[in-house]
Amino acid sequence: MNLPQPSRRHVLLAGAGGLAAVALPGTAHALDAVEPDIDGTSRWTARPPRSPVELVGKRPTMIVVHHTVSVNSADVSRAQAHKHAHWVQDLHMDKNGWTDTGYHFLVSRGGWITEGRHQSLSTLRGGRDFVLGAHTSGQNGAGIGIANEGAYHDGAQPPRAQWEVLVTLCAYTCAQYGIAPSRIYGHKDFGDTLCPGVLHDKLPQLRSEVAASMG
Repeated sequence: MNLPQPSRRHVLLAGAGGLAAVALPGTAHALDAVEPDIDGTSRWTARPPRSPVELVGKRPTMIVVHHTVSVNSADVSRAQAHKHAHWVQDLHMDKNGWTDTGYHFLVSRGGWITEGRHQSLSTLRGGRDFVLGAHTSGQNGAGIGIANEGAYHDGAQPPRAQWEVLVTLCAYTCAQYGIAPSRIYGHKDFGDTLCPGVLHDKLPQLRSEVAASMG
């Protein structure tokens, strides 16, 4: 599969978001974290939630990584990222009966990020609160849920663009909320599931790259 060049992460590093110096609580110096390009719910024309989303009332203490077990599409376009976001929202609202998308953010195979549950983006930028999601039983009041488009439980590897933007999004989330990169987990750490597949094996690499990205 031919992925976009330069990679989405390199585009983000040079883009309008630039480098944002974010000071973590208890640190003497600010750390560099890239604010990635994230398409909010209005950008991808999400359905409104069935009921008002709830705020947790505090910062999250961890990130939980998922995969959506969707088709491993070769379409790396922004349009496909929006189509995938609709697919996930419809699944969660119509089949699961939830009020909205369960995840806070979705990372497409082409390296595009979409906001999942409404208000996830505005609260992330604020850095003081987060939306109560529906992604990890028993941990929804503690963790930000980031889901990756695709199915990675049968040995498939995430495309380079998806991986690099996942690193960027996790780094920005850690910086905004004061989360240590060591507190990036996979769904299967908290339940009997295969999710997030091979991405769980790659968590040590993810934590290391997020820490390096934050300076």
